[in-house]
Amino acid sequence: MLTIGDLSRKTGVKIPTIRYYEQMGLLDAAERSEGNQRRYAAPERERLSFIKHARELGLTIEAIRELIDLSAHPERPCEEADRIAAEQLTAVREKIEKLRRLEKELKRIATRCAGDQIKDCYVIRALAHHEMCESDH
Repeated sequence: MLTIGDLSRKTGVKIPTIRYYEQMGLLDAAERSEGNQRRYAAPERERLSFIKHARELGLTIEAIRELIDLSAHPERPCEEADRIAAEQLTAVREKIEKLRRLEKELKRIATRCAGDQIKDCYVIRALAHHEMCESDH
């Protein structure tokens, strides 16, 4: 059995985050020792590692909750889990495209400034006047 500190060190998840996941119902409430310390076994460590990895991939708490529910039914088809992963992939691709547009616009703005003083600064003017941007970003 692991204390919450041990679990935190072994998974790299901070103690307040572990408590939060318990409050959200992603982790079952921990067993308590006679001294009222939380105690975690291997299944909780595995679940926490699952949650951490899912969060690193950008999945929402609700998506993680769905995947945890699905994992409790190993005989079910994978289509729901595949759908969740595909939705996350679409969201990531949309973010990447938005970041590319932002990069292009920031590069353009940063290289247009020819003034020596703020009163002539293209960056300041472009930020104040969105219509100076080449695209909607």
